[in-house]
Amino acid sequence: MTDGAVGDDRMTRRTLLASATVGGLTGCALGRPRVAAVSGGGRLPTRIDRIQTFPVRYPTIGYFKFFEGPPGSPSGRPAVLVKITADDGTFGWGESVPIPRWSYETLESAASTIEKYLAPALIGVDPFDLTAVHRIMDLNIAPGFSKGAPITKSGIDMALHDLCGRATGLSLAQRWGRPQGGSISLSWTLNPRKLDEIGPLVEAGRKRGYTNFNVKVAPDPRFDVAMCRRVRKLVPDGFLWADANGGYDPATAMAVAPKLADVGVDVLEQPVRPNRISAYRALRRQGALPILMDEGVVSPADLITFLRQDMLDGVAMKPARCGGLEPARRQVEILEDAGLLFLGSGLTDPDVSLAATLALYGSYKLARPAALNGPQFLAESVLKTRLTAKDGKLAVPTGPGLGIEVDERKLADLVRRSRGAGSPK
Repeated sequence: MTDGAVGDDRMTRRTLLASATVGGLTGCALGRPRVAAVSGGGRLPTRIDRIQTFPVRYPTIGYFKFFEGPPGSPSGRPAVLVKITADDGTFGWGESVPIPRWSYETLESAASTIEKYLAPALIGVDPFDLTAVHRIMDLNIAPGFSKGAPITKSGIDMALHDLCGRATGLSLAQRWGRPQGGSISLSWTLNPRKLDEIGPLVEAGRKRGYTNFNVKVAPDPRFDVAMCRRVRKLVPDGFLWADANGGYDPATAMAVAPKLADVGVDVLEQPVRPNRISAYRALRRQGALPILMDEGVVSPADLITFLRQDMLDGVAMKPARCGGLEPARRQVEILEDAGLLFLGSGLTDPDVSLAATLALYGSYKLARPAALNGPQFLAESVLKTRLTAKDGKLAVPTGPGLGIEVDERKLADLVRRSRGAGSPK
């Protein structure tokens, strides 16, 4: 992998894209092992028997603008935990993590989509056949411009990765034939409302061992440049990553990108909305900063299309956004083959989704600090052993499947409390 902007790697990329077919780059099968290698000498599970959903709202810490809603709306970080049980009793956990301020998917829509449309269609399907699983999910919840309800579907995908890993006794890295273990360096998220909040926010990250920072920018370019200047002064050597979440208009993005570069920003993520194709091409030609896409890249087919249009220098990857681990893994491989930036991000992932994300980033040896801010903003966990950042890093779980264990008593308590906060019954 080339960890930088395209430059001399364009010929590799053009060769890849000229010869690639979408079908050849988006295969989703985990693959059923030929040997029935399960503990106790039993056979591998052959069909999905039951799919359960657990809508919750995780209590939060501090201010994060994406958790804000209309006055009187429920508080907390919404998520739907998914438990899939196979015919032999083997089970796996996944998690859908919708955020209405970030996408069109909500806690209510994720829960009802799984319960009423996806779960009934998947009962009886081979849990190892993720190609069939994704085909069935896309048949029952059809795509628009891209994959329909990808955040919801990711919970199913993650649960099946966990189930298949538990059934075979292998971690995801082992099943993928990738190196396992290690740790992921993290980036501390800054979204100050006033400039005088920057110093204390940076210091809070430093006290927890963070040396790299990502900042939420847009729509105010003057505030954004002043904010990034102050952060860079306080963090002269750390990786500084600006994320606009599509909040600039094209003219503002073109004007602010060189100014952000001048004050020390390293990359600019999602400067405008994903359908502003000409704006992305202009920003890449401008060359002030490497341009990352995020919200617009849902499927591997999307990524191939955007690469062919010269719209990006890389992607801020989020498995929860892509419909699950396997589509995300294919995208990472496309980026590696094209010599483009693969940066790791998340959707303030709690618990299970965070474990799945760590498995992907660890397996593909993510080189840059990941903007995984669940440990920063979430107050509770439903795991028996919580994933805790130490010295600004998270260890990659290495046990079978996702490598984590859900404490169902903790989960039941959080479900009960979440119902009082407005989660689906």
